[in-house]
Amino acid sequence: MKNPAWEKLPLISNDLGQKKRFELLVEGETAFIEYIQAKNNIIYLTHTEVPRTLEGNGIGAIIVSKTLEHIRENGFKIAPLCPFIAAYLKRNPGKADGLLAPGFSVG
Repeated sequence: MKNPAWEKLPLISNDLGQKKRFELLVEGETAFIEYIQAKNNIIYLTHTEVPRTLEGNGIGAIIVSKTLEHIRENGFKIAPLCPFIAAYLKRNPGKADGLLAPGFSVG
């Protein structure tokens, strides 16, 4: 059951631990995208995970969209290594405009 309020949830940038993550807290569960931030302003998006209880509700698309918006606002480029994110960008090619790091493409 998709909930329109989920679109308004804030993206959390969690870089305190060894694994850096963008997180979205949804109904007591945490969806996340793990990333590696390189010194050359490139963020390598490595893994996306949505709790099983929330799968099929569009949470993955919401967190990817919010993450890309955050990255764009902060002037970084992306290297979409995660298959889920690569598939999202193939379905929504305009979302990658100006964001892809040199040598990376979607298509």
